[in-house]
Amino acid sequence: MANDTNSFRSPIGRARGLGPAKSGVHHWLAYRIGAAGLAVLTILFVIQVLCLVGAPYEQVIATFKQPYPVILTVLFLGFTFHHAAYGMQEVYEDYIQGKLAKLTAIALTKGLALVLFLASSFAVLKIAFGA
Repeated sequence: MANDTNSFRSPIGRARGLGPAKSGVHHWLAYRIGAAGLAVLTILFVIQVLCLVGAPYEQVIATFKQPYPVILTVLFLGFTFHHAAYGMQEVYEDYIQGKLAKLTAIALTKGLALVLFLASSFAVLKIAFGA
């Protein structure tokens, strides 16, 4: 394309299909749906915790031997760490200039989120299964 000024295509027509604009809507929508799910899970998790405030140790352990609180807590942890890592990725993409530094920061953040999720889920499951 030697001279774009003589083209009959509009600027948007020439730009369409180029760059990251193809997947931007998907990422935006996925982030919003995840945030909505996290909002619901947060409300349910806070209600669960408030019901256990002041309860004796044995009652808390008995509560986490039931499937609903365990599933709710593990889902809450998964959504929380995923949302946090994804949010930090957005920050890195906006403010870190070097490609290698950006990819390193994103990979370390996702790795840390995964490790924290696995450790916290393991703790909840350990209580649930009495190990």
